Amino acid sequence: MPKCLNLATAVGAVAFILVGCAEQSVVQKPLAAVGAANSHLGRMSNVRTTAYTRKEKGGVRNALGTYLSGHHVMSAAADWSRFPLGTRFRICSTREEYIIDDYGTALVGSETIDLYKPTKLEMKRWGVRNVDIDILQWGSEEKSLQVLGPRMKHAQVQKMVASLQKKNRSATVRVASNSTQSTAKAGNSKQASAKAASSRTLD
Repeated sequence: MPKCLNLATAVGAVAFILVGCAEQSVVQKPLAAVGAANSHLGRMSNVRTTAYTRKEKGGVRNALGTYLSGHHVMSAAADWSRFPLGTRFRICSTREEYIIDDYGTALVGSETIDLYKPTKLEMKRWGVRNVDIDILQWGSEEKSLQVLGPRMKHAQVQKMVASLQKKNRSATVRVASNSTQSTAKAGNSKQASAKAASSRTLD
């Protein structure tokens, strides 16, 4: 086989390997992100739920200032350090879907979810129930902090923010710890290579 053909074949093989590695890294990053986002998904059993309606103190608007939803995906309130803003879930027994877009001072520090009901009659009928729920989408702790930040004069908001910040710090520490370990491994590998190189030079 001619030398030029061998060279072309070798270059092609190297290019194929590099493209394959690049594609793999691009694929792995979104998969890792999806894995992290889905880590909270799944069924939660025996969750305590209560109900509220627009006739109560909070009125017709949620914590974002938009109207409470009583339609396809209904509004719900919770402690955002437990169920962050934007968390979507389905009640297994009724198949109703809800999204956490509200919070209540009485809910802070509890696992209770308060379900919005369009009428007072529906609210009374629901009462207090322990139900199984399927988490469909986990909310954003960052967005929760953005909304709560300007409301820090309220003691209950301060508690939620403190809990959210504690979670974020521990997550940052875990990530930092992992990156430190990777750096240490890389450093050890470089030292070993340097030692091997120096020994070869001395020979």
